[in-house]
Amino acid sequence: MSQSPLSFRNVSMTFPDGTKALSDVSLDVGKGEFVTIVGPSGCGKSTLLKIASGLLEATSGEISVDRDRIGYVFQDATLLPWRTVRRNVELLAELHGYDKERRIQLAEDAIDLVGLRGFENHYPRSLSGGMRMRASLARTLTLKPPVFLFDEPFGAVDEITRERLNEETLRLFEQERFAGLFITHSISEAVYLSTKVHVMSSRPGRLVASFDVPFEYPRKPDLRFDARFAELCGQVSFALRGAHS
Repeated sequence: MSQSPLSFRNVSMTFPDGTKALSDVSLDVGKGEFVTIVGPSGCGKSTLLKIASGLLEATSGEISVDRDRIGYVFQDATLLPWRTVRRNVELLAELHGYDKERRIQLAEDAIDLVGLRGFENHYPRSLSGGMRMRASLARTLTLKPPVFLFDEPFGAVDEITRERLNEETLRLFEQERFAGLFITHSISEAVYLSTKVHVMSSRPGRLVASFDVPFEYPRKPDLRFDARFAELCGQVSFALRGAHS
């Protein structure tokens, strides 16, 4: 197995009802790499993340990852409505047994990182969708995980908010240099964030194309209007259309 923080080798998944979700998936996510997977709905992208996190067990293959220090950002912010932003952000550190002083400091640092200073005492119901997702990111950041899993985290927000959250995610990645595995349906989001984009086929999902993203970090929003960016998005789109067939 690779020494990368996250590795899959020949991973396949068949559910008890006979549904074949994944077929022979192999990929690595190294430290300081941001890898994105795009693919048709139902192709097994989220299943792959659940296997990485230990929520599901693969039918066959090998997975290498330190699950004690893994960050998982879900499609929904999954905040506890009775806790303030600060108390939500403290939650994972609390569950890991950190003392009060340390988890408060970690929460304060994470709140600063995601730009929620001033909203520490607000409850989730008073936050916008984008702010709730920032709080979810902050909660995961308190553990300083070497591996971050993102399961279509920005799919439910409007386009402008999504672009802002992309900027926040890039800034966090540039600062923390974790190993990131990101699932999305947005090709432009995939190319903008990533060091590498994988295209997955229809179910059972398998990797059918891979693209290295040549743009250096830090990346600026106007990169989206660069001709080279559009060309790479077109190549990924062409591969994705083939993946549906």
